[in-house]
Amino acid sequence: MAPTRQRNPKATGAAEIEKKIKRGNALRQGTAWKTSRVLWTVLLVVLSLCGTAAWIYMSSEDSDITEVLVSHRELVAPDPRLFSVPCSEDYENYKRYPSCTPQKCGRAVTDSVVTREEAQVLRRLAERGLGLAGSEGGASILDLHSGALSMGKQFVNIYRYFGDQIKDVFTQEDFQLYKEVRKRIQATIAETFGLDQNLMYLTKPTFFSRINSTAAKTQHDEYWHPHIDKVTYGSFDYTSLLYLSDYGSDFTGGRFIFMDQNGNRTVEPRAGRVSFFSSGSENLHRVEKVTWGTRYAITVSFTCDPAHAISDPSLP
Repeated sequence: MAPTRQRNPKATGAAEIEKKIKRGNALRQGTAWKTSRVLWTVLLVVLSLCGTAAWIYMSSEDSDITEVLVSHRELVAPDPRLFSVPCSEDYENYKRYPSCTPQKCGRAVTDSVVTREEAQVLRRLAERGLGLAGSEGGASILDLHSGALSMGKQFVNIYRYFGDQIKDVFTQEDFQLYKEVRKRIQATIAETFGLDQNLMYLTKPTFFSRINSTAAKTQHDEYWHPHIDKVTYGSFDYTSLLYLSDYGSDFTGGRFIFMDQNGNRTVEPRAGRVSFFSSGSENLHRVEKVTWGTRYAITVSFTCDPAHAISDPSLP
């Protein structure tokens, strides 16, 4: 019979202690790993929330629309869609002209004054004219009345600078269409606001604009600041914009925003669309920064003061 081996109490005690230590270390390592995983999860959630908040903060300037007055997908025809607002006191600071000075104020949109085909012709006119030069920043203008054209960080007079070459860029038909469209816009504004169109006068500045996402180089490129046309230009009583390109397909951003006390309301551009409004502080507004593509439009402005009237443009 084999002899029974006696256990060493000290060795057994040491082994048990070692096992407990290993179990404790494993338990602590598991707990530490779980704690670390929880901490990383919390950290990722926090970073995600911070990133989302930062994105919202950075994009809030151009995403604070509370109402879309007219979408680019809509066709507003045959009658303009009018949104009435109370008139401001801005017009009291100027001599009143009966049957012209705003008594009824608001903003309106129509897609039945200018066809998309006519808008395309006018856009090609703008592309040819602005193709002669253009701003180094994101906003360029072409004023057929004064001849002003953005060139780098300054303006030149296209009729003087290019001389007879200008007849290779524009045609009499271009200028005739421009004049006809201006007359239609004027008649529509007069009818919508109950005015005598013969007592409304084209005024300056009236111009083509081309806007893209290029960073601004001068203050002339910073088109996005809120402003009031009657305060900025003085002579304005009615402002209109004829869009020559489509929001969402030709460009993104670039929406026109009315900044009211109870929210911001936008009109989304559509080629051939005319948006018009009374020019006082009842229609504080701005344009979103264009984020992609190129936005073309014509600003056509009217005054009740014949002293500020300008004539339709003509080729030299």
